[in-house]
Amino acid sequence: MSYRRGLRLVCAIAGGSAVLLVSAGVADSRGCFGEATPRLWPRLAVLKAATPAWTAASHTPSPSGSSWDFNWDKRDPSSLINGKKKESSGEDPSAEQDNGKPKATRHILLIRHSQYKLSGSSDKERILTPLGREQAELTGQRLASLGLKYDILIHSSMARATETAGIISKHLPGVELVGCDLLREGAPIEPVPPVTHWKPDAVQYHEDGARIEAAFRRYIHRADPKQKEDSYEIIVCHANVIRYFVCRALQFPPEGWLRMGLNNGSITWLTIRPSGRVALRTLGEAGFMPPDKLTRT
Repeated sequence: MSYRRGLRLVCAIAGGSAVLLVSAGVADSRGCFGEATPRLWPRLAVLKAATPAWTAASHTPSPSGSSWDFNWDKRDPSSLINGKKKESSGEDPSAEQDNGKPKATRHILLIRHSQYKLSGSSDKERILTPLGREQAELTGQRLASLGLKYDILIHSSMARATETAGIISKHLPGVELVGCDLLREGAPIEPVPPVTHWKPDAVQYHEDGARIEAAFRRYIHRADPKQKEDSYEIIVCHANVIRYFVCRALQFPPEGWLRMGLNNGSITWLTIRPSGRVALRTLGEAGFMPPDKLTRT
């Protein structure tokens, strides 16, 4: 019995209990462990010395050293002046910079297309399934229920995104519908860590990556100084494009895009402040769909 008691005390000490450590020392000094039991106090002291002390510093991740680039979209007002002096015109450079500062916030809602027919041999044949059309209806209803004043609905020119956008637009009357080839699905950048089930050729990364990056630069940036009110823009496209956009906008390593998963018809919401700060309000939100309507194809 005394051996078991000693073993329990040792295990407790390994978990960092200083109270039990002291109690064990007192009990051992009084012979409570029995004459046949080796004296444990010296061994317990060794265990205590070998256990590193807990400090906040030892459990706090160290900063990566990367700072936020406020001119990530090349639209920071201070960079647009180009350091030119206005001595001849007598203009105040600070006043010019204030006039050129964005004042509105851009809200960009990225929608992944609904489920489509994987068996299609060409893009035109990869249209939405009956479930996919239901998903698009649910997404449209969700966007309408938010009560936001949408400025535009842009969509990839691929069939599944075009059809998804068309169904959503029925719930948002009066919102302009615009197609864009830059938003087509592709391979933005080789993912890290690599995957075995999907290995595009290097030339595909080279071509698709440049196109998707061009789409990012066209659509993901702070508001123009001429924009007076906050805007709400919808972009219906593809999982790879959305995941790459999110990494780039948050200044995360873009090669980590494949570590995220998005359901069909889900909503990803990016907010870009006039200062250039970016926030991810939702990533792949699909809670407005019943569980039996959720897919990720």
